Amino acid sequence: MFLIGLKHRPTFLKNYINPAIESGFVKVLYPEKLNHPRQRYLLTVKGEALLSSLNKRGKS
Repeated sequence: MFLIGLKHRPTFLKNYINPAIESGFVKVLYPEKLNHPRQRYLLTVKGEALLSSLNKRGKS
């Protein structure tokens, strides 16, 4: 959120995180406990591939 300048967490979850999870780009570290104190969002293989292609395109 901080990196892209957003401050309202519910909107961030609704507009960015949930669609990324549903599309398979992101997964949660503890899927059985969404409110786990050490919950993290992780890129999937599909997400890493997208990030890599975006980085390559940005360097051109």
